Amino acid sequence: MSHTFDDLWSELLPIGRFGGTGGYRRFSWTAADAEARAWFTEAAERRGLDVRGDRNGNLWAWWGEPGPDAVVTGSHLDSVPDGGAFDGPLGVVSALAAVDELKRRGVAPRRPFAVGVFVEEEGARFGVPCLGSRLLTGVTAPERARALTDGDGVTWARAMEAAGLDPERIGPDPEVVGRIGVFLELHVEQGRALVHRDTPIGVAEAIWPHGRWRLDFAGQADHAGTTRLADRNDPMLPFAETVLAARASAQRLDAVATVGKVRVSPNGANAIPSRVRAWLDARAPDEATLRAMVDEIESAARRSSGGNGVTLASYQESLTPVVDFERGLRDQVAALAGGAPALPTGAGHDAGVFSAVAPAAMLFVRNPTGVSHAPEEWAEPADCHAGVAALADTLTDLLTR
Repeated sequence: MSHTFDDLWSELLPIGRFGGTGGYRRFSWTAADAEARAWFTEAAERRGLDVRGDRNGNLWAWWGEPGPDAVVTGSHLDSVPDGGAFDGPLGVVSALAAVDELKRRGVAPRRPFAVGVFVEEEGARFGVPCLGSRLLTGVTAPERARALTDGDGVTWARAMEAAGLDPERIGPDPEVVGRIGVFLELHVEQGRALVHRDTPIGVAEAIWPHGRWRLDFAGQADHAGTTRLADRNDPMLPFAETVLAARASAQRLDAVATVGKVRVSPNGANAIPSRVRAWLDARAPDEATLRAMVDEIESAARRSSGGNGVTLASYQESLTPVVDFERGLRDQVAALAGGAPALPTGAGHDAGVFSAVAPAAMLFVRNPTGVSHAPEEWAEPADCHAGVAALADTLTDLLTR
């Protein structure tokens, strides 16, 4: 089992790696994404799996014929900018390694079984996370998805078409969704809870409600050296105050808020900006706290904008309600993983989206650095092997009952 995982991991590891940082740039519908998808297809077919794409660009590798009440496991291959190697790919590689382990054990599935790879989970290129699973389940409207743009103004429709797929066909797919009887996702832990518990494997208890909001501050471009401070309409000032307000609100409410993506126009060192476009990522233990925090941050942004002669437009780009994973399945997975502890998480996942249509569960693999969405993200090989074993044990139980 360890040999299988290690071989698969070494095959995938170079794809999309950026030499400048050591992180990954696997963005949806790019050359790196196409290479990663081709790797998955070839690796799955080597195992006798039948790989099929759905209308939204997600990949499904079936062991036998597709059918209802299927057991599905998998994750994603796309990354955040300069992200780590494990977030997403660990679940995909572990799923394929688990297939090998099931075959070694002589498991004959009594239910349909598939490994899935879901597009744009990170939302790094087009702004909406878990877009492949959201489209599939009807959470995101196809017309909205087609119009989403990346930083260069390329639409989802255009990018998907360039990748050889038909963007006019995207949208809910009841036939595909109806096959999912249970969904199981393995993921690297994004934090250090398992380190503190001195155990390699955990299970997800719940996902915090979370969302993304875009804030557009519009002012007046002008000369940095000749324009008096009193005559300026500088959008950078309310933007800066908004970042500080987000930090203060999150601290007060015991939540998290981050402004990690910013675009400034015209972006000149000797020019007052005309516009600052920023993205707020906000997460909280419950939906009331999340809404209260976002309201506080938007109110601070409007007050500061008005005081600096700047206009503000805000847009909710995505919102995911709290996900409480089905307790029976969660306890079953935890028991099969040797009594793995249950952990809450503030990170969104495709498993959270699929939990609305079928019982879903997540396995976490210990991350000794606690760092995620960065090159320092890590999992020890022995812990990865333990994750494959826990996944294979759970799949064996689900497929043979």
